[in-house]
This record gives sequence, C-alpha cells and structure tokens, in this order.
Amino acid sequence: MRRLLVIGIGAGDPEHVTAQAVRALNEAEVFFIIDKGVAADELVALRRAICERFVEDPSYRIVEVPDPPRDRTSAAYGTAVDDWRARRAETWEALLRDELGEDGVGAFLVWGDPSLYDSTIDVIERVLAAGRVTFSYEVIPGISAIHALTARHRIALNRVGGAVQITTGRRLAAGGWPPDVDDVVVMLDADCSFRELDPAGVEIYWGAYLGTPDELLLAGPLADAGPEIERVRAQARERKGWIMDTYLLRRSRVDE
Repeated sequence: MRRLLVIGIGAGDPEHVTAQAVRALNEAEVFFIIDKGVAADELVALRRAICERFVEDPSYRIVEVPDPPRDRTSAAYGTAVDDWRARRAETWEALLRDELGEDGVGAFLVWGDPSLYDSTIDVIERVLAAGRVTFSYEVIPGISAIHALTARHRIALNRVGGAVQITTGRRLAAGGWPPDVDDVVVMLDADCSFRELDPAGVEIYWGAYLGTPDELLLAGPLADAGPEIERVRAQARERKGWIMDTYLLRRSRVDE
C-alpha cells in the first residue's frame, strides 16, 4: 500500500527540522511540493534545499504542482475555503495515483506544524474518503511559527494560571478581544487587525519571516509598536511580494 508522510519542517530555519523529520525525509521516494506562484518561490526553494541537505539517497524525485486558485475576497469565507480544499483534494488524488507507485512512499513538506492552521491533513482525509486511491499516512510534527515567535522574543507562551487563545485576524477584527483570556495569538492577519483594539495595557510581540535571513521582530506597548509594525510590514510585503507573520497580544492582569 502507498504511504504518505506529512512532515512539519519548521518556521523557516533548516535547523528547525527535527531528527524525526530527518528520518521521515529519508523514507520518502517522492516529494510533492505545492507551488503557490511566483510570490512564494522562496518557500519552494527552501523545501528543495531541505531535501538536498537531509536526504541521503539522491534518487528521490520532486514533483511540483500548481495550487488551485483561491477566492480570498468572498464574503462566504467558509464556503470559499471548502471549495478550495475540494479542488486541492482532486489535484492531490491525481498526484498520488499517477506519481506514486502502489508500494511507494511520498511526502508533503509542511511549513511550520501540520496540525496548526494548515489544510494538508484535511485535504488528505478528503482524498481518503473519496476511496479511489488507498494509502496510509503519518504526521510528523514541526516547530510552529508560534513557538518560533516566543523563542525569538524570549518569552513563555502562557502565564501562570492563564489561558491562551489562538485566533485569526479575521475573527479578531469581527469580534474584538476574545473573552476570558489575557493572551491571544493571532494568525493569518492580512490587515493588522490589532489596530481595531483599545491599546491600553496591551503588549504586542510580532514576527515575520521567522527563522529566515529576512526575519523581522518588533515588540512593545501596542500603542507605540502597532503603528511601527504596520509600517515595517507594509515595506516588507512590498519588497518581497509576500509575507508570513504572526503575533502575540498580552494584556496586563490585575494579579501582576
């Protein structure tokens, strides 16, 4: 039976690749790399560099496949995402059928960790559910952007007795600060949604291109650091054509 390995490769630094991931890399015969267009060429290049660095047998193959276009402007966000994932599943099913032998081992190299704000596992489950291609799969965890962020800022993710919530920029903008938490990690924020919050008593820890030579880090009171983050982020996106960033918002607590 075909085997598929979903390998977390960390947030951008090849040194993030774990010993378990190296073992998995050396089991794979075919690496499937999703091409998201010219703006993400660096992400494809890094995946290729990781294979060159860690895979001992040079006979492996790399198969690049264009990612289906995604409607990011639709008001029906959930429906748009579901449609995109369905089209991804169709593409990946054909990949597994045509590019991987019945006893072959393939791999997807996932930025960060496959279980955190990533669609790979869901798309693979859709392919399995269709029942036209049979395979088993294994998930190898990676260092997430969240852990890279807190490490680079030299802070702990949680505080004593406190809860942490992970949310998106879209939800932060729509609903404001989540209730009953003082520490909020924000992912997938294209619009600097922190600008919609009351900055009083809030610290922000922000990072972009974490683990790469272009890494950017800023932190401080939201009232002061927020505008600077907006400026630096806009400049970086204009320069590179893409950006991946995340941030932690930390509100002062009465017990501190």
